[in-house]
Amino acid sequence: MNRKLIAGILSAGILFAACAQKPSSTEPAVKVDNVAVVNGRPISRNTYNFYVKGVAGKPADDLTTEQRAELLDNLIRGEVIASAAEKSGIATQDETRAVMDLSRLQILQQASSQSYLKDRKASQEELQAEYGLQVGTMAKTQYRASHILVPTQEAAQKVIDELNKGASFAQLARRVSTDAGSKEKGGDLDWFTPEGMTPPFAQAVQTMKKGEVSKVPVQTTFGWHVIRLDDTREASPPPFDSVKDRLVQIVEGKKFKAYTDKLVSEARIEKTLEAQAAVPPASTPAPAAPAAAEPAKAP
Repeated sequence: MNRKLIAGILSAGILFAACAQKPSSTEPAVKVDNVAVVNGRPISRNTYNFYVKGVAGKPADDLTTEQRAELLDNLIRGEVIASAAEKSGIATQDETRAVMDLSRLQILQQASSQSYLKDRKASQEELQAEYGLQVGTMAKTQYRASHILVPTQEAAQKVIDELNKGASFAQLARRVSTDAGSKEKGGDLDWFTPEGMTPPFAQAVQTMKKGEVSKVPVQTTFGWHVIRLDDTREASPPPFDSVKDRLVQIVEGKKFKAYTDKLVSEARIEKTLEAQAAVPPASTPAPAAPAAAEPAKAP
């Protein structure tokens, strides 16, 4: 078995082993299919199978006898360590309890989402409607620009001065730019939309004319830029089929958020923390970015 895969088994084993609760003596005896009993606490076959699938990426039946035994030993080790942690009081420490509480919320939220959406899959009509909505919010123009990135404003101004004297933009980029991704291409950043760049860079490009070089250095979190706008063109929306999976995530994310918003509105909530600013309750992460948008990148 891949040793790198096994490296994370111990911590995962502690988590999954914690799910195997010792049955109460007041409950009627129920026959449970266990794979081990550690200090009186059983580890069910269901827990073991789920653990194996998560670690190995395949059912236990698809593994060799040696692999199954190795995974069981690691799961048992996790239970032994978890039990020792409980006896020593580690499980009641504030930080440990906070992590366990947050893990519970995350696991149950994910399970709730899967259960709720099981019979509420995004329809073709919903996907087409969402596609139209996302395309409507897309940038209408794409830009192609080149840049020279340097660490200080003084260095950027020196680059501008050299360009004003007739120096080659591409040669300067190859010589002084600190952007390893573009310097060997003469600073060329290829085509992008404003949403794909950091705001100061995008704002500067949108105010420039084709062929123009920025008159003053532009500062971003990556340093100081000297920018040349090379070309513009009308942005074309991505084909529906190429973003369909992303649209499914957005549509189903909106459905689950609407469901959880209703749960929150009906819940009895008493806040005892005096917050400095009102924050609306959110039981799920906000819907992801539009399907057509690219993540901001370092120009």
